[in-house]
Amino acid sequence: MKRIFMTGIGTGVGKTLAAACVTEALKAHYWKPVQAGLDDGTDTRTVKSLLSNTNSVCHEEAYRLREPASPHLAARMEGLTIDPAKIVQQADAIQPQDDYLIVEGAGGLLVPLNDDVFTIDLIRSLRAQVIVVAQNYLGSISHSLLTARVLQQTDIPVLGWIFSGVEHSNEADIVRWSKWPLLGHIPFASNIDAAFVQEQATRLAETLTGALQT
Repeated sequence: MKRIFMTGIGTGVGKTLAAACVTEALKAHYWKPVQAGLDDGTDTRTVKSLLSNTNSVCHEEAYRLREPASPHLAARMEGLTIDPAKIVQQADAIQPQDDYLIVEGAGGLLVPLNDDVFTIDLIRSLRAQVIVVAQNYLGSISHSLLTARVLQQTDIPVLGWIFSGVEHSNEADIVRWSKWPLLGHIPFASNIDAAFVQEQATRLAETLTGALQT
């Protein structure tokens, strides 16, 4: 199954930008099944604006929720319940035959989708490989290694780490402690546009291809 799930160690760690770079590097299709918070636009629209290749398709979300909150809470506020089976069915319907599908999650692994199902459960149901996106901040080592520990206790395959923002020596320590490879680092930039994403995608392409072949 050529499916890659982008998860983060938390919220606001550069996951959408990393997803755009991976999508561009693999000329893949992109999909964010659950979008919570619509007032400032959507991650799907952002990713679409950052892609240069003509092969990638950005697919419509399964759930569009107005409140910028945890998906289970945002859905509850609209009188809805997120159905993971619906998400899996839509993934199967849009999955390209020969191309990768990049699936972007909301926040981290233990973000609840409803009263009983968390993001990590959805990843397993989607039969996806995982890329973990991290960023350096006070507490990020713990958040990174907690994410790693949870995944290591499952049978979910992990391709490796993408770090974003200002580079820090913590990255090497996290890679060493987790025993997962470093796929790349997306630097801080004041101007993020399609040219920037294309440049980062070129840098990521080799390590991504190598990770996918192992």
